[in-house]
Amino acid sequence: MALTLDPQVAEALAPIAAAMVGTTPPPVGDVAARRAALEGLIAHTDAAQPTPTDVTTTEHHLDTVDGEKIRMRWYAKQDSAGQPGPAAVYYHGGGMILGHIDLFDGSIARYVSASGTPILSVDYRRAPEHRYPTPVEDAYAGLVWLHEHAVELGVDPARIAVFGDSAGGGLAAAVSILARDRQGPPIAQQILVMPMLDDRNFAPDPHLAPFVLWSWDDNRTGWGALLGDAAGGPDVPAAAAPARVADPAGLPPAYIEVGQLDIFRDEDLSYALRLSQAGVPVEFHLHPGVPHEFESIAFESDAARRVMADRVRVLAAL
Repeated sequence: MALTLDPQVAEALAPIAAAMVGTTPPPVGDVAARRAALEGLIAHTDAAQPTPTDVTTTEHHLDTVDGEKIRMRWYAKQDSAGQPGPAAVYYHGGGMILGHIDLFDGSIARYVSASGTPILSVDYRRAPEHRYPTPVEDAYAGLVWLHEHAVELGVDPARIAVFGDSAGGGLAAAVSILARDRQGPPIAQQILVMPMLDDRNFAPDPHLAPFVLWSWDDNRTGWGALLGDAAGGPDVPAAAAPARVADPAGLPPAYIEVGQLDIFRDEDLSYALRLSQAGVPVEFHLHPGVPHEFESIAFESDAARRVMADRVRVLAAL
């Protein structure tokens, strides 16, 4: 039996598919065109659901080692005062080349409202203007900052997770590797939602090709922007592409999920297996009939409700 879209997801995606008929995707390397198209879609989908009224936000800034300031936004429930509790550092998606924290404001507030766990969203710098290691170092610095400010924010430093989707999931995995290798801040869990992990994933899969929302040309563009000519070559470090990690032993427990119609399916399956084989506790979900980032568009589908319930459960259990 051939792969097929979940019917509810297919119905939600139909208007986008119709709008794309007759259009030509941007060529490999065209970052500007991808930003113009996808940032508008992200903004639209983020605003399509209500923003909770029980979540407050506070703006913070982080001074980087190279003299820049990056924005961070702290989301917490209004009734969350009390004993120190868990928190998560969040890194948004966007293929390493697009997105910023404002585009994900509603979605992060919804996670916090539903789980009760506060989240620090980090506006890491993007490629190609800022190539590796800058985005990863920004992400790591956000984790360090939250540990340093845990007491004033009411956070238990032993219960801090790293959390991200797509490129942000890759950054969460990279930060987990850096924290282990540098003997840095402890990470309670890495929550990797359809993570972008492997810079060598450029060969189209004909079974997936009819369904992809993030294509192999997009992937080549993202990795090329981050790594330049090194992308796909022999010398890419694990902190840039976590699928390259030589030994996953000692990494934090992981929650990993991916859709069966996502081009990241195989690299995420492999990463979950390698972590498990190295003795790292892993919860893994392969969701049938759904492509990359489907839940932001088909948010009323049963499949989206299942994935969101799992993410909220994991955040609440930190």
